[in-house]
Amino acid sequence: MCGIFGVVYGRDASLDAAFAGQVVETLFRCSEARGREAAGLAVHDGDTIHVLKQAGSVDQFLANPKYGEVMAGALRRWTAAVREGRAATLSITGHSRLVTNGAQTEGDNNQPVVARGSVMIHNGIIVNDARLWNANPDLVRRTEVDTEVLVNLLRKHFEASNDVVWATRKVYAQIEGAASVACFLDDVSNLLLATNTGSLFFALNERRTFLAFASERFILQRLLESHDVAERVGPCPIEPLHAGSGMLVNLQDLGIESFNSLGKPVADLPLAGAPAAHSKVAIHDHTKTGKNLRRCKKCILPETYPFMDFDVDGVCRYCRNWRTIAVKGEEALLKAVEPYRSKDGSPDVIVAFSGGRDSAWGLHYVKKNLGMNPVAFTYDWGLVTDLARRNQARLCGKLGVEHILRSADIPTKRRYVRKNVEAWLKQPELGMVTLFTAGDKQFYKYARELRKETGIKLVIFCTGNMIEDTPYKTGLCGIREKDHGMTLTGLHQWDEFRLLWYYFKNYAKNPGYWNESLKDTLDAYYQTFVVKDDFLYLFHYLKWDERTIVDTIRSEYDWEVATDTTTTWRIGDGTAPFYNYIYMTLAGFSEDEVMLSNMIREGVLTRDEAFKKAEEFNRPRWPSLREYAQIVGFNLEEAIQRINAAPKLY
Repeated sequence: MCGIFGVVYGRDASLDAAFAGQVVETLFRCSEARGREAAGLAVHDGDTIHVLKQAGSVDQFLANPKYGEVMAGALRRWTAAVREGRAATLSITGHSRLVTNGAQTEGDNNQPVVARGSVMIHNGIIVNDARLWNANPDLVRRTEVDTEVLVNLLRKHFEASNDVVWATRKVYAQIEGAASVACFLDDVSNLLLATNTGSLFFALNERRTFLAFASERFILQRLLESHDVAERVGPCPIEPLHAGSGMLVNLQDLGIESFNSLGKPVADLPLAGAPAAHSKVAIHDHTKTGKNLRRCKKCILPETYPFMDFDVDGVCRYCRNWRTIAVKGEEALLKAVEPYRSKDGSPDVIVAFSGGRDSAWGLHYVKKNLGMNPVAFTYDWGLVTDLARRNQARLCGKLGVEHILRSADIPTKRRYVRKNVEAWLKQPELGMVTLFTAGDKQFYKYARELRKETGIKLVIFCTGNMIEDTPYKTGLCGIREKDHGMTLTGLHQWDEFRLLWYYFKNYAKNPGYWNESLKDTLDAYYQTFVVKDDFLYLFHYLKWDERTIVDTIRSEYDWEVATDTTTTWRIGDGTAPFYNYIYMTLAGFSEDEVMLSNMIREGVLTRDEAFKKAEEFNRPRWPSLREYAQIVGFNLEEAIQRINAAPKLY
């Protein structure tokens, strides 16, 4: 189970900021054995409750500059009050998480949990949380973690009784499962500790200026033996908080009010009387996540998007500068392909075919609507999914289309990806994420070679759809989008050199990139930017319509969708779940949000609809992530921890 712990300091001139900070760090490190997947703390300085939490290890959390900022500010205010003889209070609670429910990748699932003016940490599992939510429809659920129902119920019962003890008893009478908790309420000058398992211990010194608590006696023993704690605070016996009991710790004088009978029918228990209240303190959650970023009032792009700015109405520059996508039209398409039509029914066009939704519909359109005789072409670089292969087989089999496959040295390609992923994880840099997919750019090369081998001059790509354009990938490399268009092959020559310079600088900073994949990566750059792009892009002529595309291939070919997401975009690309997890975690937006924002601008989706879809699409695709890590050959758990702890754009 998780580790919960904390310390309350009173006015004591013999204790200084360095000592107080060391105590908190020691409690964190000693509690980490109980959970290493996330860490968090709440700091109550009498005026504000500061909250900070983060997925990853305790080491990563303590290294977060925000942790140092929050702790330093609180310790500075406390020591100044002690020195000046003013009322001085400082109370800190902490949590080291072992995930039981609610993924730690979603920041709101980590602890402390903040709800309704209350801040709680919890060790245990509430097994009837779903029933409690259903029985209390007036409560609003915002996370997946079971602790949230405890916080909400405690607040609800306190507001009804103005009695923390009675409210706590009421909560414990309703829950099933294990719960050891520590909680601040924004309008009560107490720290609440309670347990129905006995997994809480506390140590209070004789002069009532120091109280520490933790999930295990051993943790407090180690604390008292470190940093001369026992000598600094004086005799400090360790006491258990027995199962079915609780206590209120007065934050001003460390007075203790103990109570028991947790879990008994509340009707048999009288109100204990309201504790001393004080003016409401602010709760400041320093854990900014992608959910609470400032976003455009028209689309859903956040403030962290490259080169983002908003006008006085809150509309982003991308919405302000957007020009409605103008396609050349079907008549122009018919005119463009007419010179290539065969007279005898022989193959007359090569259609690049990934198996994804756009290329599947494109192959259908070329065969059925244009009446041409296509050959489908796929470049398998090692990360084409089995789902994509099955969809390729469905289309080619039903359409009677020849399917030409060019396969890379797949074990070598996957090794290249692994080495670049491992290098990136050592020094995360968002613009370098595209290096993971550099290996697929040889599809341009093989399309050109196939044109020579078959004598078929016309090659159609079903990419280039402007709604699916992803300019943020070059934007994260410092290249400002001048006009919406094809992100890669549409770059101006000067920007191509700037992109090359960006990569060179990051290669110089991170020696891990100087591996055997370098030649392959340089070839990808050459094939993309240097060799002339003379392919025909289907969606430069036809308007892209997601509903028509998906409905057609689903109904006519039983095109298969992924089981771990509701999006139909990129589901045949094994890399997409991984890089979208990175973008969402570090930048607060995903590739899907970029597409959805373009759909809003084109008038095919409302902003509310886009938010709902984004919430679905942005959920981590754990089965696909595990498959990707297994195929490429890296440790997913270690990678996720490093991604979660990497510097964010927010």
